[in-house]
Amino acid sequence: MDNSSIADIFSLLSRLMDIHGENSFRAKSYAVAAFNIDKLPVELSDQPAEKIFAIKGIGDAMGKKILEIMETGKLSALEEYLQKTPPGLVEMLNIKGLGPKKIAVIWKEMGIETLGELLYACNENRLLLYKGFGEKTQQSVKAAIEFYLRSKGSYLYAEIESLALSLQQQLAAQFAGRKFELTGAFKRQSPTIDLLEWVTTADAAALLDFFRAQSFAVAEENEQSVIVKSPENTTLKFYFAGNNNFGTILFHTTSSGAFLDAWETYFPGTEVYADEEQVFAAADIPYILPCLREKDSVISRAAGKNIPELIQPADIKGIIHCHSNWSDGVNSIEEMAKAAIEMGYEYIVLSDHSKSAYYAKGLKEERIKEQHYYIDELNEKLRPFKIFKSIEADILSDGSLDYSNEILATFDIIIASVHSNLKMTEEKAMMRLLGAIQNPYTTILGHITGRLLLSREGYPVDHEKIIEACVENDVAIELNAHPRRLDIDWSYIDLALEKGATISIDPDAHSVEGFRHIKYGVLAAQKGGMTPKQNLSSLDLKLLERYIEQRKVKRNL
Repeated sequence: MDNSSIADIFSLLSRLMDIHGENSFRAKSYAVAAFNIDKLPVELSDQPAEKIFAIKGIGDAMGKKILEIMETGKLSALEEYLQKTPPGLVEMLNIKGLGPKKIAVIWKEMGIETLGELLYACNENRLLLYKGFGEKTQQSVKAAIEFYLRSKGSYLYAEIESLALSLQQQLAAQFAGRKFELTGAFKRQSPTIDLLEWVTTADAAALLDFFRAQSFAVAEENEQSVIVKSPENTTLKFYFAGNNNFGTILFHTTSSGAFLDAWETYFPGTEVYADEEQVFAAADIPYILPCLREKDSVISRAAGKNIPELIQPADIKGIIHCHSNWSDGVNSIEEMAKAAIEMGYEYIVLSDHSKSAYYAKGLKEERIKEQHYYIDELNEKLRPFKIFKSIEADILSDGSLDYSNEILATFDIIIASVHSNLKMTEEKAMMRLLGAIQNPYTTILGHITGRLLLSREGYPVDHEKIIEACVENDVAIELNAHPRRLDIDWSYIDLALEKGATISIDPDAHSVEGFRHIKYGVLAAQKGGMTPKQNLSSLDLKLLERYIEQRKVKRNL
């Protein structure tokens, strides 16, 4: 092991000790040792033990630890700290602008343990509530996290969409007369993307020359395809086709493995087609959109001419679930409302955080009264547009909501969500969620698993039981449209619809810009086979008012 690697071990130990609030003198001694080792003119591995102990700045204690590292490849003291430190905190040390002291605040005061959670907190403007985090710091941390996550090679659909479309334009311009069509997971509107894929009729050699000129590395090359990687570690794959078999290759690369296996069972034999539509025409079934080519069940539905007209962004009539600067939003209520009006929406459902979300400036009872009075004034001013009175109420550890029934009764819509104590067994999670669903004031169950894509797995839940409980209690299930959530997962939407559940595509917007996340919720809903009739936010203003009143009557509220 070279000096640099040994120094890195000591440096990491020093920083972890600082995160845990250990004796600063001890932590600093490891940092000094790391500095001295890294500057040595000779490799420690080439030195006998007695010379290592004699090196200035090493000493007996550090010398013994150096020998331990060289003999075992690790340091027991560091391993102890790694065991009691969430891996996400160690990863945070890679982020420019985040030292041990700031990470300690992030962990101990904010309850954040992963980069994804921290990025989400930046997007929700939460770092500003804590000492040592100003607006500039928050923005620089956000940019540094985004850069770091991009370098890992996995992306949210929303993160890579603009790159995919930009490359599509560049390739079409560079290789005039050649076909390029996006395929794979991106074409299927998958929430997360590991690589961008194209089917092309371009010449392989010319394509590789184009990317080499832009400093891309060739990772794989054969007669059927090539894979290249950008300097930022974005992976691109190109499948080569001729004009005669372009449709066949596009069909195969766009469809999931499960879909293709089922297709071969229904329609055995391989044919060659110039365009994709011919594949379906030959099978005598309607064209199946790429976003639906995940599960095998869609084939039998198509054979029975039972493919629904999928929901579109234009079908969303209002914004359900948004936050203002009364809690942790960026914009005022009036700014949020006017932006919605400009975008053609008929209403917003203002759902600031409840009092238990102290980290998000959750509203205490007296603030709720003030806000409702202000909303009444704005509604008079902005008529016929309407701001509905709502709250994102925290689901507490016992399954209750964090206001009395008297306060809950003052809202038009209540979104019940889990925000704290996320490390739960399925039994605990189900107890909390079912308790909230059975509360007669709960209108919508928010982000059902609490997941953050590419960052945090959700708490375990029995989706079928949750869905059945929501149907039984007239509670809509949120499809949180934030690209990092997309929760409920699209793969459970067909089950929810089959059981008669209502879904609500909500942006969970913490700014005016957040309204645009609706698009990604719709894309996820399309993968689940949703139509506008099954979505709460597709109700126009009058129908939503009627829905609220009828539900209150049903629940004796």
